[in-house]
Amino acid sequence: MTYRPHIVIIVVNLPVERDRRVIRECLALEQAGYRVSVICPSGEEKLKHLPGSRDTAIRSFRQPFGGQGVISFAVEFIWAFLAVSWRLMGLVLRQRVRAVQACNPPDVFWPLALLMRALRKPFVFDHHDLSPELYEIKTDQPKGLVSWLLRVNEKLSMRCASWVVSTNESYRQIAIERGGCRPDRVTVVRNGPSATEVTGSATAPVGPRKRIVYLGVINEQDRVDIAVNAAARLAEMRGREGWELVIAGDGECLPALRSMVSDGKLDDVVSFTGWLGGAEVDALLASATIGIQPDPRTRMAELSTMAKTVEYVARGVPVVATDLLETVRITEGAARYVTSASPDEFAKALDEMLDDERALLSMREAGLRLFAADLAWEHQARKYISVWQRLAPVSRTIPQPRADVSLTGQNPPVNEPIN
Repeated sequence: MTYRPHIVIIVVNLPVERDRRVIRECLALEQAGYRVSVICPSGEEKLKHLPGSRDTAIRSFRQPFGGQGVISFAVEFIWAFLAVSWRLMGLVLRQRVRAVQACNPPDVFWPLALLMRALRKPFVFDHHDLSPELYEIKTDQPKGLVSWLLRVNEKLSMRCASWVVSTNESYRQIAIERGGCRPDRVTVVRNGPSATEVTGSATAPVGPRKRIVYLGVINEQDRVDIAVNAAARLAEMRGREGWELVIAGDGECLPALRSMVSDGKLDDVVSFTGWLGGAEVDALLASATIGIQPDPRTRMAELSTMAKTVEYVARGVPVVATDLLETVRITEGAARYVTSASPDEFAKALDEMLDDERALLSMREAGLRLFAADLAWEHQARKYISVWQRLAPVSRTIPQPRADVSLTGQNPPVNEPIN
């Protein structure tokens, strides 16, 4: 029987069945010949096995702590660290764990990285979010000490890892400059659906109403309230017939957002779907005329790639968004940009786009080209697996990465031990 190196993935901010990036990573690892276990918070169904996978095991833990404020977050992160450490040590002692990957936030698992590397087991840091910037935009009065501690933990998470996987070029630069990582130990693996997950068409969707869609998490930093206020302004500009805003997702701000729609008497033009599975996301976006990314200009938003926006582009859905650095990088030619992120500015852009079929068609075609050329998960999976082939090869011979797989431009010697 072929030996399958056992990779343990740690993800704390979501149950794995709701984290599409981690799901795709698990499936890519399985396809490449690895065995996978995931340590994560329990979901509603308390799953033991990742749906759609071959045999990826879920080792979940309860997360009884939560809330707002520094103390609540500290307690939540300490509990998560203890729960993860207990399960990881159990797997290391009982099973033949070859390597570990930790996804942030939070950036607290660097002591485990040191332990794993002392055991000569590679440790990968999968950089999902900028924790210091996330704290600063979620807090009215950021405390200098907290910001400093977050930056220290971020740097230790990167420096103690064998390799860093970044979600875009800005995050890669942060790993090199702020994290002190060697450039040849940081690889960009973008978020995005696989070609088999999406329905994309260069023709406009047909339906009784033109549909503006927001897809994703609905937390404070996502500023979905801007999209709702833009819908209110749009109703004043063009009336309430022939269009709608559909908000798909879940998060801490969803109840307040529902009240905002109800209080503003916008129920006839704004609707909510709740959290959607992969097939439901694809069906919704196949019917979308425009996808909206309402994030205002902050350092966090400027440097981050929004997963929702890649989902829009993948299906040829034209995007309206603030002209943020990483947003422009993945949507150039497929989006209309605003500068201030005000509801009035979004409403004006949406009003003009809804009536401009030629521009919509051009954006659809550009989005589909961007997705096929680079953004599809198939391209990203090759880069992701090339990292693991260097760190924990399936066979004794490490395959030489193809020229189109490397993002760093300089690969380490293929026989160099990396732990």
